Amino acid sequence: MLRHRRRLDAFFVYLVISGVSTFASALMFTVLAVYYVSAVGMNPFQLVLVGTVLESVILLFEVPTGVVADTYSRRLSVIIGTVILGAAFVLEGAVPLLAGVLAAEAIRGVGETFLSGATDAWLADEVGEEQVGRAYLRAAQVGRGVGILGVLASVGLASVQLALPVILGGALYLALGVFLALYMPERGFRPAPQAERASWRAMFGTFSAGARVVRASPVLLALLAVNLVGGAASEGFDRLWEAHILLDFSFPSLGALKPVVWFGIINIGTAIVSMAITAAFQRRLDTISQSSRSTARVLLVLNGLIVASVIAFALAGSFALAFAMLALKAVLHSLSGPLYSAWLVQQTGPQTRATVLSIGSQSNALGQTVGGPVVGAIGTFFSLRAALAVAGALLAPTLVLYARTLRHAGLNGDAAVAAEVRSEGALGEAERRA
Repeated sequence: MLRHRRRLDAFFVYLVISGVSTFASALMFTVLAVYYVSAVGMNPFQLVLVGTVLESVILLFEVPTGVVADTYSRRLSVIIGTVILGAAFVLEGAVPLLAGVLAAEAIRGVGETFLSGATDAWLADEVGEEQVGRAYLRAAQVGRGVGILGVLASVGLASVQLALPVILGGALYLALGVFLALYMPERGFRPAPQAERASWRAMFGTFSAGARVVRASPVLLALLAVNLVGGAASEGFDRLWEAHILLDFSFPSLGALKPVVWFGIINIGTAIVSMAITAAFQRRLDTISQSSRSTARVLLVLNGLIVASVIAFALAGSFALAFAMLALKAVLHSLSGPLYSAWLVQQTGPQTRATVLSIGSQSNALGQTVGGPVVGAIGTFFSLRAALAVAGALLAPTLVLYARTLRHAGLNGDAAVAAEVRSEGALGEAERRA
């Protein structure tokens, strides 16, 4: 009974973490780009520069902050990360200057790295691996409801003062940090042995081992290249689409309500449509994901439509068409995302999966860091429409990559096995060097 009670406590705390962070994120990010453009006065290059600073800090601090979770405490790492995020967002809303925003995003990047992996590792330690799936499912259910409430609260507060949702979102993170310091349990944590703790040497050794696995599989190479290209395109689009809506279109009248309310309508509308479409096609997607060749074909079609929807959004002459293309892109991503993730996992063996997935995340971050400023510069010196059209064009190479994987898709099992065999020696060598 006592053991079961401990698990319930951790389960509840995880739901609080998920619910509060989802609500706070919806509160802030629904109108954050509007705040950047209207209150801070950022141009397109500066909008993308914010993301570049964030991703660069995350790349730099990912390993050093991971030492805290591995060596000292998962709980401590989560608390530190949560408090840092809260302080960063409060600073971002309180100082409507470019320098203040960039400093806040750099601080936020450090906080994100403290949280990266630590929350999931803490949950698994406390509730057991058999309960993790249930916790994720319940958290997702809670997140849908509080996310919509966060969007509604965001547009209401932004109608009074644009900085309010950002400052209050940061305050919620700070309050969550205090709650966790008082009530977050940690009874299942066992510090990693000295030889297995994260370090720069271990990082390079692990990366080398993972790279050998990737080189052994043409499909893996293509999928990670898709991640790199997708990151280069997504950073520009994600940072500039709100500015395009805000500056290049006249919003339909909502009576006495301010135009910022439309961002709440867009976020809620696209979220509901995406959830409905994903639910309707879930069984079909599960079937498709069992076949590498079918997955490649479907991803090729979906990404072709994504490229078309992004370019159409960039060139749309009316608010209605822009809204429709934005919703279409959201739906397509909600379908392609799970398929891509499942396929990437299927291409790896259990001994190398974490390493390969980590390389995938790093390739996406690298793409964002390199491609984002290019798209932002085009938006500054030419136009937002041109920048978003280029972002869509940057996705086009993914079609070539998916087409090439069709030649190798039938060999996915052999590739994974071969990669796994090669990885055993590579990982052993990396461990000896570490």
